[in-house]
Amino acid sequence: MNSLSWSRRLAVLAACASAVWSSSATNLAAAAGAKPEWPQFRGPAGSARSLADRPGPVEFGPDKNAEWSLEVPPGHSSPCISGDRIFLSAFDPTGRKLVALGVDRVRGRLLWKRERAVEKFEDVHDISNPATATPATDGKAVFVYHASYGITAYDFDGKEVWTHPLPVAVNRMGFGSGTSPIVAGDLVLLDVHAGEGSHFLALRCRDGGTAWKVPNPLFNEGWSTPVAWREGDEDMVGMLNAQRFSARRLKDGSEKWWVPGLPNQTCATPTVGNGLVFLSGTGVLGERQELIRPPAFDEVIAKYDANKDGKISTEELPDSLLVADRKSAKGAGNMPVRQFLTFGTGGKPAVFDRAGWEKALAEFDEFARGDFMTTRVMAVRTGGTGEIGASSVAWSETRGIPEVPSPLLVGNRLYLVKAGGVVICRNAATGKALYEERLGAPGGYYASPVAAGGRVYAASDRGTVVVFEDKDSLNVLARNELKEPVLATPAIVDGRLYIRTAGHLYSFR
Repeated sequence: MNSLSWSRRLAVLAACASAVWSSSATNLAAAAGAKPEWPQFRGPAGSARSLADRPGPVEFGPDKNAEWSLEVPPGHSSPCISGDRIFLSAFDPTGRKLVALGVDRVRGRLLWKRERAVEKFEDVHDISNPATATPATDGKAVFVYHASYGITAYDFDGKEVWTHPLPVAVNRMGFGSGTSPIVAGDLVLLDVHAGEGSHFLALRCRDGGTAWKVPNPLFNEGWSTPVAWREGDEDMVGMLNAQRFSARRLKDGSEKWWVPGLPNQTCATPTVGNGLVFLSGTGVLGERQELIRPPAFDEVIAKYDANKDGKISTEELPDSLLVADRKSAKGAGNMPVRQFLTFGTGGKPAVFDRAGWEKALAEFDEFARGDFMTTRVMAVRTGGTGEIGASSVAWSETRGIPEVPSPLLVGNRLYLVKAGGVVICRNAATGKALYEERLGAPGGYYASPVAAGGRVYAASDRGTVVVFEDKDSLNVLARNELKEPVLATPAIVDGRLYIRTAGHLYSFR
């Protein structure tokens, strides 16, 4: 439903309002067929920055500075925008169908909806659903990826141009896919997770045929989206997976250089700029320093030994006793101690005496120090050859790193937004922390920050969008309540801010 109702405005303002709306529609319609303004996940070249760099709104909400709102089905895909069109992927939980949507960017009306039934859906995390991938566009067609089916190209009127079926995405953690396609040159690029059959795929935009396909069976874990850039006279595309970043030549997919030794949990999409590629990832339970060590045996017995037998059963431990706190709404993604202690056993209850509990604590400590909890953000110089050594690493840090949101580069500042509403701003050239502050908006952070016109936008899963200045110290301009969770990364085009909540798509200006 459109949130603006002109009929309810005072009659004396009707003519003025109509003129403003008409002018807005004309300007947007004129952009149709132009270069896509927000053509993929995180916008132009995956930069998360607006091309025009016009300031977006500071204060907004369902009843404030909303140009329009549209009710949409569930999904975590971000808006993909070209001219007067917005594209989304979605999931119909009632009909159990995958959905592609085309929306009129001028008036916020649904133009077309395409549904596809599938035999099997990918396994997904409780927080997620089968529509996480943001569509990509070359300005002529839109390419919609569903990890339970494959890629379909539609023209801007919703007519199917071609379909390239793919295996249902698999992930050993059962968390589902998180990657999105991108367009580089005349190719659609996708990181395909299919176990031993995992590969990096390039399809021709015009017909969906395979331009090249390179195997990736050893480093097939991760939820990152590819990123493209240029090195000298070569177009490049990079992919961040568990333990490795690979820089490949766009023309044939051949690997030019790579970075080993990266973390196991790679959700964030790399950012490229200033001759550097910025990579970030955390341990499988987040940042090493934020793991919560279980209490000592005497404390556990005193608090939780319900049957007073001098032992502790995992069934006696409450869900509120955590080893990992994602700070999300309703505790989504948290890991209770009892789940950690029975991990790999299918949740079979376990009983611990003092010796058994102390052994479990020692195993926890070993896990916390181990490779599975490696956490890192680093800046690597582009243009290398072969395995990248220390001389090509501009800087590397092991603290202040988000699990999911991607790093945002604005000028010479690198922003990282963590769960709980903490923002870390670093000098992009040196890695030096300029500040680490709380945004005053708690909750889980899954959407990546975006920027335009000297303003940065960070959205929480509690529906708060914080606007703060791009500068060397934190200055929060506004905290805006959208009254629904936000997990999709916003888009900014020509001074307008487009945000997908759990149930709506908004245009703010």
